Amino acid sequence: MEKWQEEFWDMIEIVTDEVERFFVGMTEMVDTFFEFTEEISDQVQNTIVTELDQYLQELADPILEIYSELEDIVTDDIDLGFPYPVEACQEKNPACIGCRHYHGQVYSGNLLVCGMHPHGWEDENCPDWEQEEL
Repeated sequence: MEKWQEEFWDMIEIVTDEVERFFVGMTEMVDTFFEFTEEISDQVQNTIVTELDQYLQELADPILEIYSELEDIVTDDIDLGFPYPVEACQEKNPACIGCRHYHGQVYSGNLLVCGMHPHGWEDENCPDWEQEEL
C-alpha cells in the first residue's frame, strides 16, 4: 500500500474516534442535563406544593372558624329538622284512627296530634272524633 493510502486510513480512523468521543461526550452532557432538570423540577414542585399548602391553610382557617361560629348560631336558634308525618295506630293515639281532625305531624321533635288535643286523647273515645271524609 502506498503511503498516502495509509495516511488516508489513519486520518479516517482519527476522525471516527473523534466523532465517537464527541457523541459519547454529548450523551454524557444530555444525561447530566436531564438529571439536573429532574432535580430542579422536583425541588420546584416540592416548594410550590409546600407554599400552596401553607397558603390554603392560612386561607382556610379563618373561613372554618367563621363557619363553626355560624353553625353554632344557627343550630342554637333554629331546628333544621323538617316536619314529618306520623300515622295514628293502636299503640299511639288509638282515639285518632280515622278522625278527620288528626294532624299527625312532628315539628322540632314534637308531635301535633290535632288542634283540639295537641298531645292526643288519653283513651280510645275522644269527644271530638269525627269520621274522616273520603
